Amino acid sequence: MERKPARLTVLIDAEKKKAFELLCATQDITASQVVRQLIRDYLLKHGVDYTPTPERKTGT
Repeated sequence: MERKPARLTVLIDAEKKKAFELLCATQDITASQVVRQLIRDYLLKHGVDYTPTPERKTGT
């Protein structure tokens, strides 16, 4: 897991949210875990390196 979490707010309609949360519950996984995995897969698919570098760690 990443060292310093950041919040991402996503707006979806209530029925999709409910269906998503129910599916996650049946798979014994949290919605946040699924979203984090989707983001990792998307970055990998597009060749984006998101590993922290010294510049990224210090914010410079």
